[in-house]
Amino acid sequence: MHHNTADRINPADDGGDPDDPVAGTLQFATARTAPANVVSGAALAAGAAAGDQLPVRGGTWSEVTSGPANSETPGYADPSYSDYGSGWGLVTGRASALVTDGPWIYAGFADGGVWRSRDAGKTWTPGFQNKSTESIGSLWINPTDHSLWVGTGEANTSADNYTGQGVFRSTDHGRTFQRVGGSELLNAQVATLTTNGAYVFAATSHGLWRRPLAGRLDAPWQLVLRPDPNPDKDPTRTSIISSVTVRPGSHGSTVLAALGFRNGTPYDGFYLSTKGGAPGTFTRIQPTGLDNSDIGRTSLDYAPDGRSLYAVIESPAYYAGKRPSPMQSTSLKGVYKSANGDPNGPWTLVADASTLAKSGSAEEFPSGYEPGVGSWYNQYVKVDPRDPKHVYVGLEEIYETRDGGTTWKTIAPFWNYTLPCYGTAAGCPPTVHTDQHAIAISGDGTVYVGSDGGIWSRPASDSTAVGWSDLNAGLHTLQYFYIGAGHDPAGGTALWGGLQDNGNTVVRGNSHNVIQAVAGDGGDVIVDPSNADRVALEYTYGDISVTTAGGRSDGTQQVFREISPSCQIASPIAGCDPNMQFIAPFTADRANLNRWVIAGRYVWETQNGFDTVCSKAAAGCDWKIVYDLGSTASTTAIEANKGVDYVGWCGPCLPSDENGGGFKSGIATNFGGTWHAITAPNLPNRYITRLVSDPADPAHVYAVYGAYSRKWIPGAGVGHVFESLDGGATWKDISGNLPDLPADSLVIAKGRLVLATDHLVYVADVRNPTHWARLGRGLPSSVVTDVTLFPSGDTVIAATHGRGLWKLDLGR
Repeated sequence: MHHNTADRINPADDGGDPDDPVAGTLQFATARTAPANVVSGAALAAGAAAGDQLPVRGGTWSEVTSGPANSETPGYADPSYSDYGSGWGLVTGRASALVTDGPWIYAGFADGGVWRSRDAGKTWTPGFQNKSTESIGSLWINPTDHSLWVGTGEANTSADNYTGQGVFRSTDHGRTFQRVGGSELLNAQVATLTTNGAYVFAATSHGLWRRPLAGRLDAPWQLVLRPDPNPDKDPTRTSIISSVTVRPGSHGSTVLAALGFRNGTPYDGFYLSTKGGAPGTFTRIQPTGLDNSDIGRTSLDYAPDGRSLYAVIESPAYYAGKRPSPMQSTSLKGVYKSANGDPNGPWTLVADASTLAKSGSAEEFPSGYEPGVGSWYNQYVKVDPRDPKHVYVGLEEIYETRDGGTTWKTIAPFWNYTLPCYGTAAGCPPTVHTDQHAIAISGDGTVYVGSDGGIWSRPASDSTAVGWSDLNAGLHTLQYFYIGAGHDPAGGTALWGGLQDNGNTVVRGNSHNVIQAVAGDGGDVIVDPSNADRVALEYTYGDISVTTAGGRSDGTQQVFREISPSCQIASPIAGCDPNMQFIAPFTADRANLNRWVIAGRYVWETQNGFDTVCSKAAAGCDWKIVYDLGSTASTTAIEANKGVDYVGWCGPCLPSDENGGGFKSGIATNFGGTWHAITAPNLPNRYITRLVSDPADPAHVYAVYGAYSRKWIPGAGVGHVFESLDGGATWKDISGNLPDLPADSLVIAKGRLVLATDHLVYVADVRNPTHWARLGRGLPSSVVTDVTLFPSGDTVIAATHGRGLWKLDLGR
């Protein structure tokens, strides 16, 4: 029987990381805001604009991952590590928003822009690919002119959400876009767009805003609700409005907004206006039947006649561990219904975790992973516009009621492994990838759903778990963290990478198809450049596994084995490392493939490469501690070359205020023979994303920094790329004319420096490193998290966090 990754670690980490969401969220954000905890959205806009003005050098990027991504590829069925048998089939990156308009379907993605289809999802065309951000929070169709409105900034508190650049409108089916309003919504995440007929409302992470539906596009948005004064400027207390809805039949007068963050704030609750949502007309109400002291993230939806109202509510108390007895692992407060449509109630609980667990769920109850465990991250409620008693609820799974909440069915189980049909002769039907974020019901009665794995559809008339259509074959929005390359024994170059919630994947030589070999979230990789069947892959928190069989398995053989010194795994070794990052860097020595280095608090070294052993079961570990960075330190970047190591760290890693208090970063090295901290007054106090040394000379090293300069962040210093010729004793800022953008990765190629940033890739000559140009044409503006080279050194690969992999021939 196939057991999947649940055998080695809690399956919570397999779907949106609800076990430790804060750590993951802060790592991605810290790399873009530290030493502060916030940065103006104008910083990205200005940096992207500056980057777009640079001259272009090189040819045209081509898409590598233009084929389908299969989570269940035959021959890659490791019984403990793969998703083979899950029922998910073809997948893509996280779908965050959906809307339909006649024959048109529009889908928004985490960092993949907006895609459109006119044939029920059989084929897709990408759009919104060259803005300063491709992070999509919401989509809405204006019913008066059928224009498409896009709210940027994904709004589900994921570990890798990117903040937005406002709202945009298209009148040509997503081919071109214009900004709506001014700079008011820069840096906000837009969760919902809707109208009361006269005004458009935007529910954002910085309050509720509105603007006239008609009139000039550049007319500003007007703030109508932001009740939390937030005197300490806490980034979680910005009056996060997770949902807004207008009551049908109220002539636009009744506007209801939900304020709620997963951790809870003193201002969480329902806010009601009966005067069209005008400023000063919202009142915090105390609805009957709700626990008004325990309202976190909330989704709202009215029945089409306005006579009933539904809410999915996350519980900050459950999330914080203050759970009822018996102990539960859910963060779901419940699904509630106001049968008369009045936001004041009375409200009735129509489903909780126990109810949903008994509806055919693949999540067990009580257990460590129950329905709604990630409701802070994945949730929606949608009433069928043709039937007020037909309601969909999305959490990790999808649930349905056809009698207004009296009875429920699980129509898209988490996966198939725990279901009675699994392993039977008939088998289980395909199901939707876990972690639900978006839903739309078209005029022809088709329901479309979006999750961490992409988009599926079925007729709304279907009432069982059978019948889902996978629409991901033509969607290419994979979210990479790291990428590595090696010679494929079958020919060509194979590319291994780690992705958000689509595990560790490989694109075989001479192919564009993506094979998912390992489940869950994927991190850093080590690939043998001469044989890509030999690879080390990270799950999360430095949980490393190796295979020398290229991940191939017939389902009976386990071809991966765990070799991690991290404490944050299922069965850690004694003396393990407590401070691994959510996505922890590790590397092989450039001159010695058998020597590997990984670090959290400690710097660890093994001399045994792919033969490394480290596990509780093995009663031994080849990893040895060679340096202690300190109890507060956690490593963000590692370089190893001819026995010389450089380690970038932060500690504390969490900015404690908007002025940069608390955060500290630095570099340690053993250059010269002994480990020591580098002291260089011109290095900025920001998140170090990469350290890269000259393969021929380990004393020659580059340091790459994320976030923005002191123009945008107090205490951040200046510069994104620094060069040292003396093992880190002194450094020179070689950023030159680089745009002020978070820099993410660097490679040295053919006498050039190739730099990945949050907006495009840039190139400079090693001998004249302060003069930068854009590298190539045609690369989407999704965040580029990593760059690497083919073993031949003539081709660069860009790993994006929303548009998959792209390559460029560097020429001579």
